[in-house]
Amino acid sequence: MDTLTQQILSLRGPRNLLDPSRPWQFLSEPEFSRHGRVEAVSTVFLTNRECPFHCLMCDLWQNTLTESLPPGLIPEQIDFALRQLPPAPHIKLYNSGNFFDPAAIPPRDLPAIAQRVQHFDTVIVENHPRLCTDRCDQFQQLCGTQLEIAIGLETAHEPTLARLNKQMTLADFAAACQLLLKQQILIRTFILLKLPWSSEQEGIEQALQSVRFAFDCGVSCCSVIPVRAGNGMLDHLQREGRFTPPKLSSLELVLRETLSWQRGRVFADLWDAARFADSPDSAEQQLQRLLDMNLRQQPL
Repeated sequence: MDTLTQQILSLRGPRNLLDPSRPWQFLSEPEFSRHGRVEAVSTVFLTNRECPFHCLMCDLWQNTLTESLPPGLIPEQIDFALRQLPPAPHIKLYNSGNFFDPAAIPPRDLPAIAQRVQHFDTVIVENHPRLCTDRCDQFQQLCGTQLEIAIGLETAHEPTLARLNKQMTLADFAAACQLLLKQQILIRTFILLKLPWSSEQEGIEQALQSVRFAFDCGVSCCSVIPVRAGNGMLDHLQREGRFTPPKLSSLELVLRETLSWQRGRVFADLWDAARFADSPDSAEQQLQRLLDMNLRQQPL
């Protein structure tokens, strides 16, 4: 294990206690869909083994397990969530890592998973570029519907990307996109706003650069996520003065600018976003503007 990975792991706090037979969360929310209208999306946050890549900024490990699950439990988790969620045309199966990591999602479960989601118009999963292979196309064929894969680009600023322990390059990302597009799989990507070692303005510029790069690679949907402390490593960098969280006004600026390009859908990730408000008095108005832009896909 390399020194950076050792440091990232050593600074972690405890994991949350999870039931391996249940998703750790599930919800239904509106999203401006690929069809050009607001539609419901069911999101199931699957409980499974942690991603093997240990990225510097990641906090998703907090809701993961240290061991692989036996076959059968992932389909059971999906059944549990779908029994309680309202009908929706789209579903996200997010697993805090990589859907096509066999240590996270047992390959033997893929036919059973496909059977449970085949009635959805779009099935969205997340995956690392290096794990995008022909297995993605095989799963789409099993589902018999449109597969969309969400890939964490994080940043198109190559020097910063190299410091994230992401274990990928921009060339890896572009190659994964090329493969998925050849398989007629849609692509969305996660882009981080204001990573460590950047000023507020640099964070904005790098996020804009990253959205542009993603669209150039054939991505059809970008989600811009403000970077937050709380995973141990980012708290350490914040104490050292090498990281400060972004302002909500910066997220507004990035969303407004990228929507004006009209190159594809762009969303601002609003989970716990009130913490980034420029002031307590402005939080409600800022969040409402961002939500309105998310749902209208028009700059406001």
